[in-house]
Amino acid sequence: MSRLEAKKPSLCKTEPLSSEKVRSTLSVLKGIIASCYGPSGRLKQLHNGLGGCVCTTSQSSALLRNLSVTHPVLKVLTSSVQNHVSCFSDCGLFTAIMCCNLIENTQRTGLTPTTTIKLNKYFLSLCTSYLKSEACSCRIPVDFRSTQTLLSLVHSILTSKPACMLTRKETDHIGALILKAFLLTIPESTEERMVLGKSIIVPLKGQGVTDSTVLPGLLIEASEVQLRRLLSTQKSSALRVALFCASLSGDFSNSGEGTVLVHYQVSLENAVLEQLLNLGRQLVTDHVDLVLCQKVIHPSLKQFLSEHHIIAIDRVGLTLMEPLSKVTGATPIGSLNPIVSTTYGSVKDVCSARFGSKHFFHLLPNEATVCSLLLCSRNDTAWEEMKLTCQTAMHVLQLTIKEPWVLLGGGCTETHLAAYVRHKVHNKAEAIVRDDGCSQAELHIAAEAFCSALESIAGSLEHDGGEILIDMKYGHFWSCQADSASVSNWPDTLSRCGCGLYNNQEELSWSILRGTYHPFAPQPCLLQAAVGSARNLTVDCFTAKMSGLQVAVETANLILDLSYVIEDKN
Repeated sequence: MSRLEAKKPSLCKTEPLSSEKVRSTLSVLKGIIASCYGPSGRLKQLHNGLGGCVCTTSQSSALLRNLSVTHPVLKVLTSSVQNHVSCFSDCGLFTAIMCCNLIENTQRTGLTPTTTIKLNKYFLSLCTSYLKSEACSCRIPVDFRSTQTLLSLVHSILTSKPACMLTRKETDHIGALILKAFLLTIPESTEERMVLGKSIIVPLKGQGVTDSTVLPGLLIEASEVQLRRLLSTQKSSALRVALFCASLSGDFSNSGEGTVLVHYQVSLENAVLEQLLNLGRQLVTDHVDLVLCQKVIHPSLKQFLSEHHIIAIDRVGLTLMEPLSKVTGATPIGSLNPIVSTTYGSVKDVCSARFGSKHFFHLLPNEATVCSLLLCSRNDTAWEEMKLTCQTAMHVLQLTIKEPWVLLGGGCTETHLAAYVRHKVHNKAEAIVRDDGCSQAELHIAAEAFCSALESIAGSLEHDGGEILIDMKYGHFWSCQADSASVSNWPDTLSRCGCGLYNNQEELSWSILRGTYHPFAPQPCLLQAAVGSARNLTVDCFTAKMSGLQVAVETANLILDLSYVIEDKN
């Protein structure tokens, strides 16, 4: 027996954020994430030095999934952001940048963690209560009788992902398809609880982006030979469907680790095949027209079904099982036992379809709450990024049904919130100090750290060295080119604010965002008429951004409160 190594004691580190190595690593992580932010964000290429696929992206979901983080403090941060993205799909970069900024800014203040955490919670409550209130001038109601706001939301998501490599025409085309696909998933007749359908993204690489299309029902890739057989057995009326999640190949892959007892002179293969054929006979007796199988169907069973004019499609895969169940209304069958008639479903029709070089079975449902988004691109990297972006946009539209609001994008909500918090703290300092038990100096220092963290998110949208400004009337974000940063030139060089709602024709004065300005009350002048006239409005998902702000502040508070990191080195 080899000698066992003695157990090592756990490594205990006090005050992890006081370590220069941790602070510099956090700064590097923030730099990576912040440089990806916005429509002009820089792409990141992640790969393993030993080989494997290369990921080119600026999306938080792909970036954090492929980024190797080792320090426990950074793992807490990235795990919180990933958890947020898994629930809301959007605003991952916003959450990460806000969290990093708040930690860094608070570390510079020298305030105790207890005071900082308490005040951060107060500032967060100020922001959330304001954003949820009727007085909020960053929040726009979504009118579902018009597609304009929804299209602006989808367009904002698409343009913030430069790795999709879309032109303006392609962005408009894909945006319209995403919205159409989303609308197809909404049931026409709703009961007390509405259940949305599903949109499946079908890849078609090698075609132009504008060849993309949306079809009601499901597309299942097939060979041309299979389609010829389909046309010869096509029915004119609705088709009865059996959906199998069990393998119909006749193997024993699901037998587990038990022992199979076989009588002498009994052929196991023949016995299993006979059972499969018995199943086929029941399908014929029950007048089934279409058999769909997640796994493989035995060639003999396929031949038997074909002779009885039953369409058999196998290898559909796990991903399509839930959509197939929704489309057909069938319950997946998991065994070879006699089938209960209630497990069957139906479809209106099955036809063939061809797009580019690929052939498909097209299942047309009785009620179209499932659709297929045929997504085309000539570039593999761009297609992968487009797929993630389309999934994000679809999820964001679903969230908008639950909370029918959007927030102004382009950095304007962040700068407006910062101006609002500064004004509240300036006007109510004595009441806040009395309630929270801190000094006025501590309050103003903590407020400046919090507001600067918000403003730095907006500042991360500028990647070309331009000057970033805030107007002193509405508190919106403005950006001008680096060579025109003179105060006298600002009215001439600024066209529209970040969200696109206001232009330089307004009677405005500006201040440099990274500088200091006197606290002011941003005016709530957001009229519905002004929103309706803004054709190119940049907006963000209300639900995702609200959650991202809360996750960022709560995660920063958690990290700031860490006094020890204990690592087991065994």
